Amino acid sequence: MSMQLLKKSFTRYNRKKEDWLLIKRAYQFALSAHADQKRVSGDSYITHPLGVACILTELELDLVTIITGLLHDVLEDTPVTYADLEREFGGEVAGLVDGATKLSRMEFRSKEEQQAETWRKMFVAMARDIRVILVKLADRTHNMRTLHYLSDTKQHEIARETLDIYAPLAHRLGIYKVKWELEDLAFRYLNKKDYYYLVEKLAKKRREREEYINNALAELAAGIKEAGIAADVQGRPKHIFSIYTKMKEQGKEFNEIYDLTALRVIVNTVRDCYAALGVVHTLWRPIPGHFNDYIAMPKPNMYQSLHTTVVYGTERLEVQIRTREMHRTSEYGIAAHWRYKEKAKDDQEFAEKLSWLRQLLEWQQELKDAQEFMEHLRVDLFSDEVFVFTPRGDVIALPAGAGPLDFAYRIHTDVGNRCVGAKINGRIVPLDYILKMGDMAEIITSKQGTPSRDWLKMVTSSVAKSKIRAWFKKERREENIDKGRDSLERELRRLQLEPHQLLKEPLLEEVGRRYNLLSVDDLFAAVGYGGVSTHQIISRLREEYTRKYGAEEKGKLTLPPLKPWKEPTRATGGVKIQGIDNMLVRFSRCCNPLPGDEIAGFVTRGRGVSIHRRDCPNIRQALQNKERLMDVYWEAQSDVSYLVALEVTAMDRPNLLSDVVQAISDCKVNISSVNARVARDGTATINLTFVVTDLEHLEFVMNKIRRVRDVFTVGRPMGNGSPPAKRYPRASGKGR
Repeated sequence: MSMQLLKKSFTRYNRKKEDWLLIKRAYQFALSAHADQKRVSGDSYITHPLGVACILTELELDLVTIITGLLHDVLEDTPVTYADLEREFGGEVAGLVDGATKLSRMEFRSKEEQQAETWRKMFVAMARDIRVILVKLADRTHNMRTLHYLSDTKQHEIARETLDIYAPLAHRLGIYKVKWELEDLAFRYLNKKDYYYLVEKLAKKRREREEYINNALAELAAGIKEAGIAADVQGRPKHIFSIYTKMKEQGKEFNEIYDLTALRVIVNTVRDCYAALGVVHTLWRPIPGHFNDYIAMPKPNMYQSLHTTVVYGTERLEVQIRTREMHRTSEYGIAAHWRYKEKAKDDQEFAEKLSWLRQLLEWQQELKDAQEFMEHLRVDLFSDEVFVFTPRGDVIALPAGAGPLDFAYRIHTDVGNRCVGAKINGRIVPLDYILKMGDMAEIITSKQGTPSRDWLKMVTSSVAKSKIRAWFKKERREENIDKGRDSLERELRRLQLEPHQLLKEPLLEEVGRRYNLLSVDDLFAAVGYGGVSTHQIISRLREEYTRKYGAEEKGKLTLPPLKPWKEPTRATGGVKIQGIDNMLVRFSRCCNPLPGDEIAGFVTRGRGVSIHRRDCPNIRQALQNKERLMDVYWEAQSDVSYLVALEVTAMDRPNLLSDVVQAISDCKVNISSVNARVARDGTATINLTFVVTDLEHLEFVMNKIRRVRDVFTVGRPMGNGSPPAKRYPRASGKGR
């Protein structure tokens, strides 16, 4: 790579001498800054920024972007400061270089966290100036071209990030020229066996394919010329990774893939596009269902073309038809538009094309966890898309798999929050309906409508998820705090971990700080509304516990195994009344006291002494008749069995009741009665009565029930059968 090549590429589209002199000055500055640095290949480091600048000139980008390409590493790898750059090249260049700089000078707890924060920073910079990501794409393209100098591990790591993030981002920006190169290069390092297998197969079929496509090209060119349309007709070979993807998606071998090459027709006007389409369909039979009009309905990345697939000979042949301006946009995407942006800084169309960036910034503020951020990034930005119409005919792009709620929240937050139903193509559908390409969606709203936690399972887009969570975060804070605390305790017990050890306030505060949560209640609330998952918090709590107390203390985290219940030695007796013998004693059914409970006696009229738990509401009411209260105590080693009532709340699911009853039966306990009901919100309540010997026996049974999947609470009803603990509405549906 040399300055001569850079000059040749730049002066193709910009012949201003003063601009070239500025590029030379930036090159000299970068050369001086990187003077003592070498690449892994042994080449001088300056070859990399020079290569990046050349790629940017291939995209015909503006002067400031080319200068940024030359300087993009000076803030990260050299003593040069932001102030130095600003003084030498101005604030615009300094801001772009800073936006493209990694966060390597900051400390992170994991590599994934660093990667996520780097992308967060970059998207913020992109929202201000899209050229940041154009520089990063050029940077990654040059690094991929020279990846063979690195170790196999590093090659695989960089190639995976390229295929997961950079290539889809190039697609999102419509820069297919870069997208295709990045995909093929990444595929080469991630799957060398299949890559070289396809290279070999393509080489063997090259002569046959060239003859086939040249014949088709000549026939189409003649037909278009005869129709009086000025056009360039070209053959376009499919890229290796796209061939591999098609083989995998269709479950076919290489020899079964026929459309390895496409024809491209480039004309002068939109009218000529449709006229050329008529010629194609006159010459060859079109295949039904394989026509797409991206001129009338452009993709969000500004791509426009007519696509049709026809039968030529015995094989399928894809034909793309577009104008010259559309062709330029299809190759260079947002970069093609940027060159003219200075002439129209308030370009509304340009702003709309980047609306997805604003949406990304909107929901990324809600995501506290690095792993979750990266996952949502892959789903929301880089998944396939479905295009849906509003009743007014506007086109809304959504991730594949999206439903009416995704559509509603894309229209407006209030439309989503007040959604009570949806019509698709004039027909009412359930909210878990999956939208299809070309559907016309209409949202039914009500002032009384509010989100349900079920919705988090129905939506696909992160925009919708973040807005649903935001509603619960704002409207249900107290509920979220209790729900989050319960969720953590329940999950810890399911994992056989000790809640009392891990849910200590200092540990919770430290973990909360990692997620920018200011208090323990904020952390519980975040878990409650779904801002962070129980899995993430528990993982961090275990890390923090080990760091704080040392690995030797980890044994304290595990709950002791439940020992098999052994019947105690039986003896005579039950409850004794202080100072009185042989008095009739009756156990109250409102609280069902057991040996081990603190108890009190109440003298009834004609029915002896009623025994209550001291925390029973009925005994508290009896305090106004203190003369009728009696001191009572349990006899040692009672041989009496006691009837006890229990209330279990859980998320409803198939076999829930069976699992709870089985857990009790495993304790060798006789069940007297079972009653179950399910609330509208999907919360199941199970009331049981059974016989135990004492409080310890009951605790053993309750611990068994707590370990049943999807159980929320297990408690003893008190006073008129009302449960002692709060219950919270839960989403209905499937178990974990």
